[in-house]
Amino acid sequence: GPLVGHHTDDDADHDAVPGAPGGAPPLNPVARVDRMQDVAREQGRKLIAQNKRARYDYHVEDTYEAGLVLTGTEVKSPRAGRASLVDGFVDIDRDEAWLHSVHIPEYSQGTWTNHAARRKRKLLLHRDEIDKIERRVNEKGLTLVPLALYFVDGRAKVEIALAKGKKHWDKRATIAERTANREKEQALGRHLKGMRD
Repeated sequence: GPLVGHHTDDDADHDAVPGAPGGAPPLNPVARVDRMQDVAREQGRKLIAQNKRARYDYHVEDTYEAGLVLTGTEVKSPRAGRASLVDGFVDIDRDEAWLHSVHIPEYSQGTWTNHAARRKRKLLLHRDEIDKIERRVNEKGLTLVPLALYFVDGRAKVEIALAKGKKHWDKRATIAERTANREKEQALGRHLKGMRD
């Protein structure tokens, strides 16, 4: 009879063929390269939103970088460059920092699990930073305002400022200073242009 353990041609079709349902799927080198490019694209700082009004309305005394906790669909809107910090403010509640009234629009391709656009969101700061901020808010009557929302190496970050509200005349001084600077730049531009002619 046939020898035990002897391999006949009839048995060959029982061996796993790479890529067949029983075997592991073949690696797609293109997909792997795409993934690596995605990771490379995530590195560095990508600005999403700025609160330009904050520097007009407040004297910025100090700034901090805080991590921002986002839910699933919330990550997609900022990545698409959509968010607004205009009405945003930060408060410290039971030793935790919270970002309020920042508008991260619902993600258009999201489903029923879509997030509430203006919900409060947790900020990640070191405990000693939170203590220092809270002390200064209580002692000096400072306000916490978000200045910028950005990604650093794929993680959402918010630059927050300890700031003091400007009085009406302060704002007028800011406008006057900006106007004077603009006029100086324009005059210099005209002067340089005149030299070129």
